[in-house]
Amino acid sequence: MNRRAFLQWAGLGLAVGLGLTGNVYAKATSAAPITEQDVLQAQDSWAKGIVEIGKVYQDGGDYKAVASQLIDQLYGYGEGKVLFKPTKAAHDQFRGTKAEAMSYFVGGENPEDHGFAIQPWSKVRFVNEDIDIDKDSANAMGNYYFTDAKTGGEVKVEYTFTYRRAKDKDGRLVIDLHHSSLPYVPATH
Repeated sequence: MNRRAFLQWAGLGLAVGLGLTGNVYAKATSAAPITEQDVLQAQDSWAKGIVEIGKVYQDGGDYKAVASQLIDQLYGYGEGKVLFKPTKAAHDQFRGTKAEAMSYFVGGENPEDHGFAIQPWSKVRFVNEDIDIDKDSANAMGNYYFTDAKTGGEVKVEYTFTYRRAKDKDGRLVIDLHHSSLPYVPATH
């Protein structure tokens, strides 16, 4: 028996010895490495989600429920720390909890939050400067562009997102770090 086969056998033997059921060895090693396609799909889901919140708000629906579901699906608040610095935050610059993120996206808890996602936006598109993947995490940086649903004007925002796989069974990507800011405008003299 070669070393690899032995380690697989020993891992399975340990699982059986502990009374665990199912293919424990496969389960323990099944977390697939993150791919660029995973990141692009997560960005697409985020963009569509922001647009959907605004549509539901305009239609008089339960936009807060949609926002809550989006945050649960795309951010890692339920599994640990999330570092979130939203675009339009000046006094309370960071949103470390789900409730604070909800306030930013739909208004409520924080007086400076007016509901970024209920603007509303008709389109969000990501233009990645680069995506850096390290097996179990990925960083993406670039610009994203928000199209105002009322005027058709486009707002350019700089972003950095860090992703990792969720700890639940579906292994989707979740955001652990979200930093957005408006581009620097030099002072004129």
